[in-house]
Parts: sequence; C-alpha cells; structure tokens
Amino acid sequence: MASSRFSLAPTAFAAGYRLEAHESVGSTNALALDRARAGDPGRLWIVSKKQESGRGRRGRPWATAEGNLAATLLLADGIDLKNAATLGFVAGLALAEALDAVLPAGLVSVGVDGGTTSGGRFELKWPNDVLASGAKLAGILLESTALADGRNAVAVGIGVNVVAHPEDVPYPATSLKAMGAAVDAETLFLALSDAWTSNAATWDGARGLAAIRRRWLGRAAGIGSEVAVRVDGSVVRGVFETIDEDCRFVIRDRTGATLAIAAGDVHFGAVASAGAA
Repeated sequence: MASSRFSLAPTAFAAGYRLEAHESVGSTNALALDRARAGDPGRLWIVSKKQESGRGRRGRPWATAEGNLAATLLLADGIDLKNAATLGFVAGLALAEALDAVLPAGLVSVGVDGGTTSGGRFELKWPNDVLASGAKLAGILLESTALADGRNAVAVGIGVNVVAHPEDVPYPATSLKAMGAAVDAETLFLALSDAWTSNAATWDGARGLAAIRRRWLGRAAGIGSEVAVRVDGSVVRGVFETIDEDCRFVIRDRTGATLAIAAGDVHFGAVASAGAA
C-alpha cells in the first residue's frame, strides 16, 4: 500500500528527484534495481517505514521494524562503478547532516564502540555506518545492476533505526527513540532528501570527491584509535590514520608501515583489543 506522508524536500524536487513511498516493502534496494531494469531513468527515492527482507553488507539480513526508515535512491545515469563506490560517503554525510537538522543539539556524545566523549554530533564509521554515542544508528548499502544498454544503475540504500534497534548483534546499537528523540521516519527523510541533494551536487560525479572526503574525515569515528579490520577472513590491526584519496581505510601497523584497505569490517577500542573483529 502506498503512503502519502513521505515527501521530498523542495530542493530535491527542484533538482529532479522523484519519490515512491510504501507502507511496507520486501527490500527498497531490490525494488529500486527492479525499477532500473524496467527502464526507470533514476533519481528515484523509494522509501518505507517497514522492510521485511532487506539486506546488509555481505548479504546479511537487515529487517526494518515498523516505524524505522528504509530509503533507497536509484541512480541510473551510467555511473562508473569505481566512482559509484564513493557514493556511500555522500550518503553518510547527508544522513549525518539530516540528523543534525532534526534532532535537538547536545543529544549525542561522541565515541566509538560504546565509549563516549564530549562533542554532541553524529559520527561516520568507515565504510558505511552512522554512529550515535558510539552505537550504530544507521547503515548504508550500495548495490548495482547492469542495464540492457551496457550502463550501470546504482541503488544507494540507507536504513535508520528510528523507533527500534536490533538487540542480538555483536556491537552497540541504538535508535532515535532510545536516545529520547521524538522524530519520525517522514521528518527524517524530508531532511535527508534535502541534505543528499546538496552533498550530491558537491560530489558531482566524483569530480568533487576531495571535498566530500574532507567533510567525511571531519566526522570520522576513531581516527587515532586502535582498530582491528577483518579482511577476507583474517584480522589486520593498527591505528586508524585517515582515508586516502580513493576513500580506502588507512591504518599504520606496529612496524610503522601503512596499509590501505578497500573493504573490510572495522572495530575500534576495546572491541579491537579483544579480537572481536
């Protein structure tokens, strides 16, 4: 059943984005890619407050409880897949800015994997999570499909724990409701569609990636912290130094050597020391 409560920000509408809203879906990413294969031109947001068969990274299940936000943006203008991989950083920035816009100041303290410090902002955990007080609040998943004409379509999936968060996960998690924020999925999506529009304009087909990288680093979780990164079944340890020009995760190991990691699961602090990565 379609929902009429979701709406696009005026900036998003003016930039040519469209909206398809549902009360419940199987997966907003899967639906977006189906639309692409059926010829949709893209710049289409598909949103829902309930997702029953969503996916996380590496094929992990990601169900969305009723009242949470599942949002996917379909881009079908033939983006190069190497450049498309950096859209996750655009999405993370956009969501963090949207959360800043709709939540009261001072609601969040900064920290990683459960530790907190002062700061009062949302942090971005490489490659695809948004943290609040060190706990996972949202995740981002990029998926692509090849179209009949040889171009690629990309689905930028964003899932936010608005009213509920998973309890049986090996990392801290939270929701806006648990944080004491009275914000609904529709209000958050309105702010997200606005923030995405401005950040995507900065990204500009990856021509503005350097600016996105600088802004992402300004919100990065755990810089200077001990990290453990699981890469292809093995664990790499070191200190998180930066992300490089290609947005790879750069750590310095105990020998002083640096390593740039393109994909992996990152754990900070006590979790990294305990080897739980």
